[in-house]
Amino acid sequence: MKKTTKSKLTKFICLGYLVYIILVLLYFYVFTTSDLPSKYKGTFVDPHTFMNHKEANLSTSYSTLKNVLYFISLPIDWIVLSLLLLSGSIDKLGNSLSKLTRFKFIQVFLYFFFVSVATYIVSFPIDFYRFKLSTKYGLSVQTFNAWMKDEMIGFWINFAMMFFVMYVVYLLIKKQPKKWWLTAWLLSIPFTIFLTFIQPVVIDPLYNDFYPLKDKNLEKKIITLAKEANIPAHRVYEVNMSTKTTTYNAYVTGIGKNARIVLWDTTLKGLTEDEIMFIMAHEMSHYVHKDIYKSMFGMLAGSLVGLYIIHLLMKYVLSKSRSSHSTDKMAVILTLFLIISGIVGFISDPISNAFSRSAEKRADLYAVKLTHDPESGIIAFQKLSKNSLSQVNPPFLVKLFRFDHPTMLERMRYLEAAERSNDNK
Repeated sequence: MKKTTKSKLTKFICLGYLVYIILVLLYFYVFTTSDLPSKYKGTFVDPHTFMNHKEANLSTSYSTLKNVLYFISLPIDWIVLSLLLLSGSIDKLGNSLSKLTRFKFIQVFLYFFFVSVATYIVSFPIDFYRFKLSTKYGLSVQTFNAWMKDEMIGFWINFAMMFFVMYVVYLLIKKQPKKWWLTAWLLSIPFTIFLTFIQPVVIDPLYNDFYPLKDKNLEKKIITLAKEANIPAHRVYEVNMSTKTTTYNAYVTGIGKNARIVLWDTTLKGLTEDEIMFIMAHEMSHYVHKDIYKSMFGMLAGSLVGLYIIHLLMKYVLSKSRSSHSTDKMAVILTLFLIISGIVGFISDPISNAFSRSAEKRADLYAVKLTHDPESGIIAFQKLSKNSLSQVNPPFLVKLFRFDHPTMLERMRYLEAAERSNDNK
C-alpha cells in the first residue's frame, strides 16, 4: 500500500472518529429523550412515582453519561490497531520479533502483550473516568487500589485466554489458509464448554469471596423453590459485593453439579424476602429452560458464521495489500484478525441481545408462575431501577446494542398484565 494511501486512510480514520463522537453526543443530548410517552406518566412505570425528583434526574444524567462513554470508547481498540498497522509499527514489530526469536509461540506472545498493553493504556483514561463516575453517583464504593486489582486480574485472565486463541488462529491460518476458520470453530467447541463449566467455580472466585448464605431461613426457602423447579442445588451462595458496589444482583450459574445459586449481599440488604424470591425464581428459569446450553449453542453457531465472515474479509484486505509477503507476516495477520473480529462481534450484538431479551421475558413470566406474586416483581424492578440509576425507557440504540434484558418499562408492563390476569381468575 502506497504511503499516500496510508496517509489518507489515517486522516480518514481520525476525522471519522471525531465525526462519530459528535454524532454520539448529538444523539444522546439532542435527538433522544428519556421522557416516557404521555400515557405512562404518573403510572407505576414512571420513575417519578418511585424516585424523588433528585433521584430521577440523577438516573437520567448518569445513564446518559454511561451510554455516551460506552459508544465513544467502543471503537478505540480498532482505531489504535488500525493506526499502528497503517503507520508501519505493526510490520516493524513483527520483523523485530522474527529476528529476536524463531519460535512462533514466543513471537505471538510478545506481539499480543504489546498490543494488549497499548490498547489498555489508550483506553485507561475512559475506564478510569467510568470508575470515578460510578463512585461519584454512589454506585461504587471501591477504592482505587481495589479497582486496579480487579482491572489487573481481568487483564491477565483475558490476556491468557486470548493469547491462546491468537496463537492457535495464527497456526491454522498458516497451515490451512482456506479452511482455518472451520478448524478454529471446531476447536472452540470444547474450549467454550470448558469455560462454561469452570467459570462459576474457578474464575468468579478470583474476583470475589463466595460463602454459604448466612440467612439459613431464606436459604431453606430458596432451596425449596429450587426443588419445585427441579434444580439440583443444595446450597445458596452469598457473595460479598458491598465492598465494591451498592447495586443488586442474583443469578443461577453452572451446569450439573457445578450449578450455583448466588445472591449479592447488597441484594439481601436492599430487597424484601418476597422480592428476593421473585428474583431467584426468575434466575431459576434460566436453569429450567436450559438457557445456559442455548446460549452456548447460540454462541457456537454465531461464531461459525462470524469466523467465516472474518476469513472472507481478511482474505479481501490481504489481497488488496501491495506487499507480496503480507500473508506471511504474523503481526499483520493477527492485527487484522483483532480489528475485523471486533467489528463483526459488535455488529452481531443486536442479534444476540434480541435472543437474550426473549429468554429474560420468559424468565420473568416463569417467576410469576412459580411465585404467583407479580407485584413483588414490579416493586423489585422499581428498586433495581432506582438503585442502579438505570433508565426505565432507554434510547433505541442503547436497547439495540446494550440491553440483553427487556427495558424496565417493558418488564413492569407485562408483569402488571400478569397481575391483572391473576386478579381476573
